[in-house]
Amino acid sequence: MIHMTDDTADIKAIEEVVATVARTQRSKDVEGFLALFHPDALWTTAHGRVLVGFDAIAEFTRAVLPAASRDGAVIYEAVHIRFLRPDVAAVKVRQVYRSAEGDTEGAPLYVMTKQGDGRWLLHACQNTRVHAG
Repeated sequence: MIHMTDDTADIKAIEEVVATVARTQRSKDVEGFLALFHPDALWTTAHGRVLVGFDAIAEFTRAVLPAASRDGAVIYEAVHIRFLRPDVAAVKVRQVYRSAEGDTEGAPLYVMTKQGDGRWLLHACQNTRVHAG
């Protein structure tokens, strides 16, 4: 069993990545968003589109994010962080898009990896839309 004496700094760093996802989504900051991804990342959108590798994620993001139309707030919150290893974390996120038409919610799961320089990057991510009912 691996014991970590203090993972507070890692938790704060992971929470900051999640906050940066929200911030870059709100501001439509494509390059800021893409800077959060590992080069070998895998991303599955809420609609089931599978994007393998940074180039595919970048192409999709550059086409979709600038055209995204949102009138309300975007909220992302890391609600559960489980360290699978000291350098790998599974992060359950609560994602809420607020608008005049009503809120929509997502439940992403981010598998993040810690790099040699201490940065945490998105490595394997699955977004799932939450349906009421």
